[in-house]
Amino acid sequence: MIRKMNIGDQRSYQRVITFDEVKAFGALTGDMNDAHFNVEYTKTTIFKKPIVHGMFVGSLFSKIFGMEYPGLGTIYIGQSLKFLKPVYPDMMLNVVVTIKDIILEKNRVIFTTEIFNEQNECMLTGEAVLMPRKEENHE
Repeated sequence: MIRKMNIGDQRSYQRVITFDEVKAFGALTGDMNDAHFNVEYTKTTIFKKPIVHGMFVGSLFSKIFGMEYPGLGTIYIGQSLKFLKPVYPDMMLNVVVTIKDIILEKNRVIFTTEIFNEQNECMLTGEAVLMPRKEENHE
């Protein structure tokens, strides 16, 4: 699989995170921080309304990596995240991954990971290190 990949290859999809999904994420992780749920509290913050959990937003790359590119059998080795702007429920997001480097001898692929809003403002940026599944012929 890795031999068929090229620096600059890109994949993307659009996604809206609903408030019900934010509630489910909070319940799953135990993170019920007022920043995500308390409307009155968030009016007093720089965000002015509840925001989506940063790690929920950061997890959106998994759909591409695990199911599409590189796809099934891929192992996530690492991910850095830098949160640039708040993400709010019901905001249309464009999730984009781009190959930055390929380390053939270690079977590692490094991706730039970015999430944009409808105005094409970068909301989150980072870098992922992946280990694609090895093919039978050891590619």
